[in-house]
Amino acid sequence: MFDFNLIYRIYDIPSWKLALAVSGGFVLFYWVGCLFIRPFLRLFVRSRSGTNDLVGYVLSCFCVFYGLLLGLIAVAAYQNFGEVDKNVSKEAVALRALYQDVNGYPHPVDQDLCWLLRDYTLYVIKYAWPLQKKGIIPDGGRVRVTAFHERLLAFEPQTKGQEVLHAETLRQFNIFFEARRMRLHSVTTGIPAVMWYVVLIGALINIAIVWMFDMRFLTHLLLGGMLVFFLGAMIFLIAAMDNPLRGEVSVSSEAFELVYKSMMEESNLELED
Repeated sequence: MFDFNLIYRIYDIPSWKLALAVSGGFVLFYWVGCLFIRPFLRLFVRSRSGTNDLVGYVLSCFCVFYGLLLGLIAVAAYQNFGEVDKNVSKEAVALRALYQDVNGYPHPVDQDLCWLLRDYTLYVIKYAWPLQKKGIIPDGGRVRVTAFHERLLAFEPQTKGQEVLHAETLRQFNIFFEARRMRLHSVTTGIPAVMWYVVLIGALINIAIVWMFDMRFLTHLLLGGMLVFFLGAMIFLIAAMDNPLRGEVSVSSEAFELVYKSMMEESNLELED
């Protein structure tokens, strides 16, 4: 069985280079096949009147099923990408709300909790995100979240207002923690390997059917090359969006960067006061 972990190395390649490599590789494979494989396939389809019609019918029927498969997979990949992006924004929003809540705690508890949240946010931006792009689930955030949670639980409200604030902060922490867990789970989210086998096998069958058409050699290279170039671009698109937190085409850390910027601005204002 082919090791699909090797395929994940494509996410280390810039997107435009990967797009050209995939689409160009399909075209190159098709052109080489026109020279060495097409003559043998043509033996199964004798040159006679109506040959192209027969091959065209078969190609049309195949493209209905294969096009439907590619379309559904592309939509699923895009929806998954959007869902992960939405969840990352949810975590950042919950983190910002949590920071505002702990700002209302008495001194020096508020400073301790705010510092822990700023430290966590900075870690996510500088260290966790680069690891996620490589398909590695970062573990450093767990230590920081645990330290924050323990410090939060150690606080004992002294007034009714503090009890209400503390209860709301704990609720907000649970929302943040759930969103964080979903983000970490999304690091390894992707299309199952068996579906990629079907996609690649379907692409080979599609190319093989096109090879059977009876036309001038240069026309074959031009028309077939255009077809397989778009086929390669479609497969690249699905592969680029397949893992929403990996590679260049991935969910960015912009939401966390905005949160960290606002945290630092509030921190500086407090210092000035």
